Amino acid sequence: SSLKFLDSKLRDVPTPAACAVLVCLFTLQHHGTKRIGFIFAPIVIIWLFFISGFGLYNIIHCDPQILRAISPVYLLRFMKKINLSHWKLLSSIVLCIAGSEAMFADLGHFSKKSIKITFICCIYPVLLLTYAGQAAFMSKIFGAADAFHLSESIPNTVGSQATITAGFSIINQCQALDCFPRVKVVHTSEQILGQVYVPDVNWLFMTLSLAITIGLHNVSQLAKATGLAVTSAMLVTTCLMSLVIALCWEKSWFASVCFLLFFGSIEAIYLSTSLVSFFRGAWCLIILFLLFMTIMGAWHYGTLKKYEFDVENKVSVEWLTDYSPGLGVSRVPGIGFIYSDVDTGIPAFFSHFITNLPAFHQVLIFVSFKSSPVPYIPENRRYLIGRVGPKEYKIYRCIVRYGYCDNVRDTDDFEDQIISLIGEFITREEYDCEALSSPEGKMIILGSPMQDGNALVPVAETSSSTCAPTITESESQRHLLDIPSDSANSPITRKRVRFTLPPKSPRMRASVREELLEIIEARESGTAYFLGQSHLLARKGSNFFKKFLIMAYVFLDKNSREPPVALNIPNAALLEVGTLYTL
Repeated sequence: SSLKFLDSKLRDVPTPAACAVLVCLFTLQHHGTKRIGFIFAPIVIIWLFFISGFGLYNIIHCDPQILRAISPVYLLRFMKKINLSHWKLLSSIVLCIAGSEAMFADLGHFSKKSIKITFICCIYPVLLLTYAGQAAFMSKIFGAADAFHLSESIPNTVGSQATITAGFSIINQCQALDCFPRVKVVHTSEQILGQVYVPDVNWLFMTLSLAITIGLHNVSQLAKATGLAVTSAMLVTTCLMSLVIALCWEKSWFASVCFLLFFGSIEAIYLSTSLVSFFRGAWCLIILFLLFMTIMGAWHYGTLKKYEFDVENKVSVEWLTDYSPGLGVSRVPGIGFIYSDVDTGIPAFFSHFITNLPAFHQVLIFVSFKSSPVPYIPENRRYLIGRVGPKEYKIYRCIVRYGYCDNVRDTDDFEDQIISLIGEFITREEYDCEALSSPEGKMIILGSPMQDGNALVPVAETSSSTCAPTITESESQRHLLDIPSDSANSPITRKRVRFTLPPKSPRMRASVREELLEIIEARESGTAYFLGQSHLLARKGSNFFKKFLIMAYVFLDKNSREPPVALNIPNAALLEVGTLYTL
């Protein structure tokens, strides 16, 4: 649109140029916000000085009286004389808000202090001078609205970058809350956990952006869509903020309602003006909104129904302990990790496995992940470790709690950490005063594994290299998983950690020492992983809406990241048990 004033031969240049900028912008995303910000920072600083300088020049030479417009009196006069034409003008005013709002879209990448200082000391004065200068210039030279505006192109690029990175952070948080399909998340910063890159979503965003840019090549239509997006986001934020005031800050409901009515009424007026432009570009935003709401709703519905099915069809711990003796159930050397969503009882897929193949490992560890609606769970309160059944069965449970900004499975030694925590649980089981009671017994809250405490101590950690598994590990895997010898001896890349007892282990009780030695022996024998492979099916007679949600969930589940990949589980030691979910 900035090239509009040039020769008519260049009228088709803006759309290809915008597409080229978008492709370059999305291609650079894998470098991370820090590196991209390093590129944009000097450009943005120069641009801010440039537009503020020109704005100040226009104010001085064209109309210094324009600064009186800062007074809210003129806004009240404008609203007092409002009519249909004035009301429609409010949709254009939204674009003044959109630029500054987009620059701070990726709030998770910066601290509160930096945002406050930047906006008050830099962004607000610059925007004030810029818009006042443009108004002064247009009031003197009326009809210059089609002039070349270089200041329109650069903030759009910066705002696009902020919106893209904000989208990555939001999708990462939605995935942690089971509201978005499994996708690969790459952390681009070792210091700031909020700086993430989602490759699949990045290319999806690029495709949608190019489609909208080419389809709505008219800048006016893009502006209408942008205005609707900004006003909708502001109104939703205000509604959620009113809940935060009442529920989190524990203020009175009167203060919450007053906040909602004051700011919500203003934003509702702006939203109504944006909705008028529905057929002039804003319709594409509604379609995208419905698309993403369908994806998130179907995924959350399917995940919730699967969890309810697992809870209803789980079996008690007594079933496993009573089933083992006298029925030919054998214990195989090694450790078995059973991943499931239920945090009590035995998951249905594992009971199905035991019924058809009566054998399980010397040590069993049931692992479940539980998300919390908070950003972070403290490291010292992340793990809940407990025992399932009598001591002689060597069956344990580990519940991993995480917030929507936590990244639990990003380490290669996750299972080794759990083994260390179980060793810590064994040493503290009888005298820990902070233990929690559960239907299955005592559970202890633990943090990161202690390197030299009363628990198991890692003594040798080899770097990742291509090597064959040990003889004991290969034999234990073949006993239980029926892996051919050729595939068992094939080269695999594994990170090996061995454990030993701490130096003061001779002073331990004999029962504790014996149990820790059995854990070490089982770890040396090898590790296997069990996952449930779900197959969802709607019941006969279900309504169309339920069938549609289940079909959408099945489609998303088949085309999203596989659970073993998301959990970083080696395929050579993985066994998936199929389960039919009739919902």
